[in-house]
Amino acid sequence: MVLKFGPMHYQYKEQKTGGNLELWAGDAGLKRVPFGKDTHYQLTIAWNRGPAQRIYVDDIGYELPEDGLALLVVAHTFYFDRPEDIVAWGFNRDFYCVIDHDQEVSCAGFIFYGFPNPMILAPDENTVRKISLLLPVFTDEFKDNDNLQGEMLRMLLKRLIVIITRTAKKQLLPEDTLAPEYDLSRQFSLLVEQNFREKHQVADYAALLFKSPKTLSNVFHKLGGNSPLQFIHERIVLEGRRLLLYTDKPVAEIADELGFLESGHFSRMFKRVTGDTPTALRA
Repeated sequence: MVLKFGPMHYQYKEQKTGGNLELWAGDAGLKRVPFGKDTHYQLTIAWNRGPAQRIYVDDIGYELPEDGLALLVVAHTFYFDRPEDIVAWGFNRDFYCVIDHDQEVSCAGFIFYGFPNPMILAPDENTVRKISLLLPVFTDEFKDNDNLQGEMLRMLLKRLIVIITRTAKKQLLPEDTLAPEYDLSRQFSLLVEQNFREKHQVADYAALLFKSPKTLSNVFHKLGGNSPLQFIHERIVLEGRRLLLYTDKPVAEIADELGFLESGHFSRMFKRVTGDTPTALRA
């Protein structure tokens, strides 16, 4: 079933599975608020079709260049300086799960749930051309209401994700990155996303991957990103920041929720990563 809103907001919903795919363009109301009653928590691809502007993710501003792409995960809140210039696709795991279908798109733990978070890309002319050609096919398919519509939209979404993943690899990874190194870094990222509340040490994840901590460190060093330990700390602090900004939970309760036996340990990590104490951020 497709619902159409104005200026251009299409929504495809699968009644049996709960699958949801949305497409926005020129919508001045495009944003995701924290813990909103009607918020759809889904992966989002945002494409800036106007001049450079700012995107605010969890209340932190990032430069989004002309034709730039922002890859946003389920927990992100976001808004734009000029949402009317944004084309965005949003989808939930019931419509297309990037983890379950990783063999098809090879993106989980990289453009989604990887680093940097959020991922901001400046695509080249060839990528912009490909996405520009794909957009009207999406809008046409949203209008064709038949029993093949869901699979056609999934096929188009996979095509879009593959295009963006290739672009991200070219921009962010060294040319000599080997497939096993890329896959190991993505597996680590996904494990952190699933376990960061309970597991805070690199050795915990190395054991799950049947690798040594040194192997993980070497791979991350080659790929040029944060160290594995920095990646873990960044993810913990990101969640702590959301809870501080968008809930009234005391710092001690947040620390406990994030797996710290003492709130002081959480506060010291938070200040080391952000430069602020949890109390100062909330104030």
